[in-house]
Amino acid sequence: MIELNTPLGDEVLNLKAGDRVFLSGTIYTARDEAHKKIIEEGFPFEPKGAVIYHCGPVVSDGKIIAAGPTTSARMNSLTKPMLDAGVRGLIGKGGMSDEVVSELEGRAVYFAFTGGCAALAASCMELKACHFDELGMAEAVWEIVLKRLPVIVAIDAHGKNLFKR
Repeated sequence: MIELNTPLGDEVLNLKAGDRVFLSGTIYTARDEAHKKIIEEGFPFEPKGAVIYHCGPVVSDGKIIAAGPTTSARMNSLTKPMLDAGVRGLIGKGGMSDEVVSELEGRAVYFAFTGGCAALAASCMELKACHFDELGMAEAVWEIVLKRLPVIVAIDAHGKNLFKR
């Protein structure tokens, strides 16, 4: 297993599709509405080296109860501005478009996390902050500190894509 800590840098360029990773550090959730708001209003966090998790967590009393991934293909058309701003990693479920695969080349990776494992994900997370809370729980941007979230490199920075095998 490869151990990575955010913010991510050029080390993501050495990852290969199929690599198993324990990811630690600060990440940010963002689904469709959050992506749109970020594009319109700007990032509520520093995007350089950031990891965006396609997730709408369940939060109660300041704790993350469940944090399973949402289908990342929903963000296909909204991904390029994130990568252009310096985001180095995406986490989600399912594949992404050929266009996103091309946009990742030479700069970022897509990590897959297994759907149905929301409690496992939550057990690796500590809530740090909430941005765009007016969007509601599922669509807000949640700032989360990870401790060894197990993910797989599904699309690497060289165009290799596990979903196309």
